[in-house]
Amino acid sequence: MSILGTLAGALEGAAHANPANPDAGSTGAGPFAGTTAGALVLSQIVSMIQSRPGGLSGMLQSLRQGGLGHLVESWIGTGANLPVSPDQLRNTLGSGWLTQLAQASGVSQSEIEQHLSTLLPQIVDHLTPQGQLPQADLSTGLATLVQNYLHR
Repeated sequence: MSILGTLAGALEGAAHANPANPDAGSTGAGPFAGTTAGALVLSQIVSMIQSRPGGLSGMLQSLRQGGLGHLVESWIGTGANLPVSPDQLRNTLGSGWLTQLAQASGVSQSEIEQHLSTLLPQIVDHLTPQGQLPQADLSTGLATLVQNYLHR
């Protein structure tokens, strides 16, 4: 499944799981190109990754230092991506960062943790097609990922 399909599926499930959310309406940008809520969650995840010290590289380093190096390497490598649990992310990235992400996107912290555990391996995998983290600024790649998602 493509990164965009994975993102759409994961975020569409969140929007349908919370029908009381007024932001869960269609943006008119495509099938789920999704819901406003899904786009906001993805946008906030990307924004928070970019604003972390060191960006994506800094986040991955935090995960490595937290004992999740084998997971990170599977996402960067060309083989299958190993899963990461919401608990593992909370323990290595910190609940403060996840709380901030939840508040910025308007969904619960548990939903953010679940989305991030699904999306982060896919985002890293997408940004490292050659099995290595690019040396260039990843902002363009992340921005393109969001734009492609919104306009599919």
